[in-house]
Amino acid sequence: MMEALTLARPYARAAFELAQEKGTLNEWSQALAFAAAVASDPRIAALCSDPRVEDAQLVAMHLPAEIGEDALFARFLAEMAAHGRMHLLVEVQALFDALKRESESVLKVRVTSAMALDDAQTEQLKASLKRRYQREIDIAADVDPALLAGIIIDTGEQVIDGSARGRLQRLASALTH
Repeated sequence: MMEALTLARPYARAAFELAQEKGTLNEWSQALAFAAAVASDPRIAALCSDPRVEDAQLVAMHLPAEIGEDALFARFLAEMAAHGRMHLLVEVQALFDALKRESESVLKVRVTSAMALDDAQTEQLKASLKRRYQREIDIAADVDPALLAGIIIDTGEQVIDGSARGRLQRLASALTH
């Protein structure tokens, strides 16, 4: 996994710089999402390593219908295919979206709670996190009844555990040491 990220990083950076230069970050993000979805299919992955399949055929399989074969995105895919890197499209797409969120000052936050958060709670949490991190917040919410109560906030760089399960674990640890 780490090797794939290392190999994918220059492609994601190049795609991001091309899209940013042309002002087409959203279009590239959608096109990369499509190409990554195609690349994640095991049948397509097998074709990517098949020497009988030509680069142009690989590009055509990964290219969204609305994008022409002579478009910049198609040439980007052709470059990846020429270097045998089509299998990295899932990682390239994830890294590209991370760069896009960073440039837009958007922080993706995963919130896990014991019960589903309603819209008012989500908006209140979003406003609080926006004040704390000085960025727009994109919340992905999960429900885990094992937390008992409270929430866990994961920003990717920092985890804030406000769950009852986490508090009980910390109490148990403090009592045993």
